[in-house]
Amino acid sequence: MLVLALASGSGVASGSGVATGSAATTAAAHPGTAAASTTTGVTPDADAVATDCTTDGGTRIAQAPPALGRLQSELAWGVTRGAGVVVAVVDSGVDANNPHLAGVLAGGVDLVGDGEGRNGYADLDGHGTAIAGQIAARAIDGSGVLGLAPEARILSVRVFATTEKQARDDGFGPTIPRIAEGIRVAADAGAQIINVSLSTSVDAPELNDAVAYAAGRGSLVVASSGNADNAQSVEEQGSTGVRYPAGSPGALGAGAVDANGAYDANSVAGAHVAITAPGQSILTTATGGIDCVYSDDMAHTSFSTAYVAAAAALVAAAHPGETPAQWAYRLEATAVRPDADRRDDRLGWGVVQPYDALTLAPGGALRGPASPFGGGDGTGGAGGAGSAGGSAGGEDAALALRHTDPAATLATTIAVVGGVIGLAVLGVLGVLAHLRRRRRAEADPESFGV
Repeated sequence: MLVLALASGSGVASGSGVATGSAATTAAAHPGTAAASTTTGVTPDADAVATDCTTDGGTRIAQAPPALGRLQSELAWGVTRGAGVVVAVVDSGVDANNPHLAGVLAGGVDLVGDGEGRNGYADLDGHGTAIAGQIAARAIDGSGVLGLAPEARILSVRVFATTEKQARDDGFGPTIPRIAEGIRVAADAGAQIINVSLSTSVDAPELNDAVAYAAGRGSLVVASSGNADNAQSVEEQGSTGVRYPAGSPGALGAGAVDANGAYDANSVAGAHVAITAPGQSILTTATGGIDCVYSDDMAHTSFSTAYVAAAAALVAAAHPGETPAQWAYRLEATAVRPDADRRDDRLGWGVVQPYDALTLAPGGALRGPASPFGGGDGTGGAGGAGSAGGSAGGEDAALALRHTDPAATLATTIAVVGGVIGLAVLGVLGVLAHLRRRRRAEADPESFGV
């Protein structure tokens, strides 16, 4: 295996029919988003994306993403592949030139204003491109890379350039106001699911308000629980405690398990953890148009968050009439956990099982989190955002413990869906509506971990 640095050039193609204006125009419409902050976040996890991309010596990796077998992908795809759902990736941008993402991007916006991320379709860091691929990468010849929701669409909301010191000093690193703004932009653009693979220990009103705003617009925010190895973020190395926006009311906080499905100590534990997903040995898309494996050494919650967001996209596609809280409940109630009645601070309600979430029948006294459907609360109390359900067969504890090692094989081909222009116009109109309402955001002195 060859370890190499990701390409990070600019000048990424913007795609057809999805332009939202230049970075300069966007920055002007968002006063304050590009202002320098005294300190912004830099974390080893973000740097790992730029340096620890592992390939097989070429541009393509033929194997399937190992996590998909643990995520009931084949069973879930028999119900839905996520068509009709837009997932916003609030991150470092998305490299639109990766062939796995052709036809996937539904629009984008740049809130950084550094001149590099036109329409959100550039990624100097690599983080956002990796996340987007986990969620919605489509199959191409010679590659096994595929997203968990491969017919969903991605809205790129670029909120930081890189986590390097120079970018932070210039005001282009991740900040609380810009992340909060990104969540609001995504909600206004009509994204049903909003992925935020970022965390801070600061209980910021801006983040809580943004998550509440998104929920009011029908969007579910899925956010990472944080990584213990983020030595340069605001929290102490290895500390536990609530991270935000994962801990914001209405958000679904995602922790990580390792390649064997066990809790990984790098995943920050706390009351904000609602659910977990695989976060180690992640095969996905990279900048420069290649395939890469990330996080071979340990699990990272950026990647587990992407899989939870993809699972949420599948649920939203299958149950479009339900609320974000009900989507979240389906995921929590059906997750695999040691005790059907309780969540814990390491695993939340357990490891996500998308197929079981899709087929859960609302109503009944399912053990676990409280149900927002109004037909029967579980015994465990509400966790995370909460959502709805009852098992496909009305089972109780057995449902949550049933799929410990699902026998699922990977699909190697998938049709590319159309409708790029319609979704793009929807996204652009939502973004522009938001920009007209936006108040000035002040630079943030705290750190974000990715």
